[in-house]
Amino acid sequence: MRYELFVGLRYLRAKRKEAFISLITLIAMAGVMIGVMTLNVVLAVMTGFEEDLRDRILGFNPHVIVVSFEGPLSGYDEVLEKVRGVPGVVAAAPFVYGQVMVSHGEAVTGAVVRGIRVGEEAVVDVKKLLRQGSLEGLETRKEPPELLLGGELARQLGATPGDEVQVISPLGTPSAVGFLPRSRRFRVGGVFESGMSEYDAALVYMRLEEAQSFFELGDAVTGVEVRVERIERADRVARAIEGVLGFPYRVRSWMDINHNLFSALKLEKTVYFIVLLLIVLVAAFNIVATLIMVVMEKKKDIAILKSMGATAAGVGRIFVFKGLVIGVVGTLLGNVAGYVACWALRRYEFIELPKDVFYVSTLPVKIYPEYFLLVTAASLFICLLATLYPARQAARLLPVDVIRYE
Repeated sequence: MRYELFVGLRYLRAKRKEAFISLITLIAMAGVMIGVMTLNVVLAVMTGFEEDLRDRILGFNPHVIVVSFEGPLSGYDEVLEKVRGVPGVVAAAPFVYGQVMVSHGEAVTGAVVRGIRVGEEAVVDVKKLLRQGSLEGLETRKEPPELLLGGELARQLGATPGDEVQVISPLGTPSAVGFLPRSRRFRVGGVFESGMSEYDAALVYMRLEEAQSFFELGDAVTGVEVRVERIERADRVARAIEGVLGFPYRVRSWMDINHNLFSALKLEKTVYFIVLLLIVLVAAFNIVATLIMVVMEKKKDIAILKSMGATAAGVGRIFVFKGLVIGVVGTLLGNVAGYVACWALRRYEFIELPKDVFYVSTLPVKIYPEYFLLVTAASLFICLLATLYPARQAARLLPVDVIRYE
């Protein structure tokens, strides 16, 4: 063991007259531990919120959307063939998108219709979102045709599976007396719940062919929806699809569509990280104070070490090692405490959130080792910086001055 580390460890064990310095050392270590633990827990919770929100959005939305600047796609079979040949694409299917009004009895509300295919070609797994009814009406043609309503939309209309609703399109059909809104009766085949009221209150799923007929698109569709193998690479796959298709097609990934939302979440997580890092910074000031007092207390020891041949750099390293030991122990304890706290939050879910404010009932927690490593690196760097000034003062101490004044 190097003598600098040996002496630094010995200085951690205070004598009786140095009990106050030892207390400050423990406070500094506890401050580092609390700061690291808090950082780890907050990052895990923020990451959990971000990924839970992402999974909910992508649970009933495609990863990539292909549309045309020229309007509806009429020859989409060729587009589908090209898209399915792009590496990373798992599934691709046409879809129809349109705005309507839905009425049932005296209740009327606006909604968004999505005409999709279910089964093997499906990009969105509607079946796992279904809470009432079945997908039979979306898999086969029926009369009247069936549709699926979002849970909140069904509650607003007072409709249940088996009820008939009127779907009205704002796009009129020309007649002798002017444009008349298109209207058609549908039967509610099922009710789905996505967990996000914004979608459950305004989304209607319809069989692709029925949506084409209702919006009078003929054989055309609004666009092509795509599911990719790895959602974090959706943007890269989207650029590859755009390169294959060229103009006039426009390709957007879920990252592009929800850019503002996820950018805000990322910025919020970064701000939390910086703000909570100040807790570690406060603990680092305690390390500075501890080391300065140790330097003042150990002037005679430093003078003796220099008289025996210790270099200024070696004396400085003694106090660097002492400060780093405080930082390392505090950081390790903080990581352990943070992991235990995250595990307890995820396992027992003892913190409940108000359902009318958040879309989840308990704190979502996602633990990633790289975040723990990032916090560890930041904490140790701050603790290292905190040792430099006291170590420099100790290295500059002259034995002759100590002999003269002590």
